[in-house]
Amino acid sequence: MTKAPLAPYPATRLRRLRQADWTRRLVRESVLTPADLIWSMVVHEGEGRVPVASMPGVERLSVAEAAKAAVEARALGIPAIAIFPHIDMARKDAAGSLAADPDGVISRAVRAMKDAAPEVGIMCDVALDPFTTHGHDGVLEKGRIVNDATIERLVEQALVQARAGCDILAPSDMMDGRIGVIRAALEAEGHCDTLIMSYAAKYASAFYGPYRDAIGSGKLGSGDIDNPGDKKTYQQDPANSDEALREVALDIAEGADMVMVKPGLPYLDIVRRIVEAFAMPTFAFQVSGEYAMIVAAAQNGWIDGDRAILESLGAFKRAGCAGVITYFAPKAARMLGA
Repeated sequence: MTKAPLAPYPATRLRRLRQADWTRRLVRESVLTPADLIWSMVVHEGEGRVPVASMPGVERLSVAEAAKAAVEARALGIPAIAIFPHIDMARKDAAGSLAADPDGVISRAVRAMKDAAPEVGIMCDVALDPFTTHGHDGVLEKGRIVNDATIERLVEQALVQARAGCDILAPSDMMDGRIGVIRAALEAEGHCDTLIMSYAAKYASAFYGPYRDAIGSGKLGSGDIDNPGDKKTYQQDPANSDEALREVALDIAEGADMVMVKPGLPYLDIVRRIVEAFAMPTFAFQVSGEYAMIVAAAQNGWIDGDRAILESLGAFKRAGCAGVITYFAPKAARMLGA
């Protein structure tokens, strides 16, 4: 695009376009609406709502409460909800067996939410970490996360979710090749309309801590030979940018319909590069640590919380995101609809 040169001051006064609310709205380059939001939500196996201590304002929801939330999302104009499970530690095992339980909390939540508000899309996490005793996203053998054995388990999990009525499968494990295998399995079983939003560029980040509290995955291993203390062998190095483009290119080639960057605000440069390189529907996840920092600062009176929420979400749109997964979705949608 050819850009006209700016005339010098005073012929050019950029403040003319900022002088009134109507002019600012008229020339606004990006606009945030409730339709840009995916509501991130944790469901649990018990009854009612359980507050998450490290995420003030966020609660784990029972299946019945999740169904009510789907109705709320419809009323607010939020197009989709991403659900994550909280599993009691006593029910977990090293293999994450409950991930493929057709009567598990995720399957029950999907069915209840689709019954309550069929117009709202439901997105499910495809990963083993909420279900494993060790807290890793895959099959652990002799201190290593085994790629291909993990993919076999992920396919089982993905098919269970698709059968329950999940609209969007979101593999977040970062195993090599899992998008292609999951896509092939969906096609073979007739789930040709099931969408895949790949966590294509998921970084080994310090911003996930409150989420692990929310889903009850706890701390990873001590770093000994049997249980690595971090996820750096499968999640991306925060220092890398070109690597993200390779990851995205592979996932698109394997059949992803949409791609995601996680975390969000610290990685907007990655979002921009992906959007410009692939012109692909690209999303970002405003993760638990980002949520907790904004809420904590607002509770201490250090920032205007409502303005910070909308400003942070607007940054994703400015960077080129088609939408953003966020725990702020219902609050933001109410503010945007006011």
